[in-house]
Amino acid sequence: MSKEAKTNAMRMLERAKINYTSHEYPHEEGAAVDGATVARLTGQDPARVFKTLVTQGADRNYYVFVVPVLAELDLKKAAKSVGVKSVAMIHVADINKITGYIRGGCSPVGMKKQFVTVFDESCLDQPTILVSGGRIGTQIECAPADLIRVTRGSTADIAAKAVV
Repeated sequence: MSKEAKTNAMRMLERAKINYTSHEYPHEEGAAVDGATVARLTGQDPARVFKTLVTQGADRNYYVFVVPVLAELDLKKAAKSVGVKSVAMIHVADINKITGYIRGGCSPVGMKKQFVTVFDESCLDQPTILVSGGRIGTQIECAPADLIRVTRGSTADIAAKAVV
């Protein structure tokens, strides 16, 4: 991959000496693609493709949750996993200001600040998982343990039933 094509997420993984594979998928410039479509376009099992969701807790802190693309975040389980009374999704308009990423290209790796990050425990059932590479059209694949380590994250049961 050429130097110009690297994202902040990729640079952070390289600095941490974490092996990853980059996957590109076709997209309309600036248009976010839903996770099920990303899985199909990259030829991956949706159980291995995860989306990054940013919330704000009742304590006003931001929390990052990473769940399978076909699942929804269970807000009660998510709040419990970080020890706060409640969490709510942030407004799409605030994603860039808070994380440095845009909707559809938000990676749990390389945000502006290090937020408390929780991966759904189902990630541990997979040898590798894919998360956004930090821009629309790019996914990065690596071992869940490596992603958890580089984000200083943890795992918990935070996903609700699969979206149909």
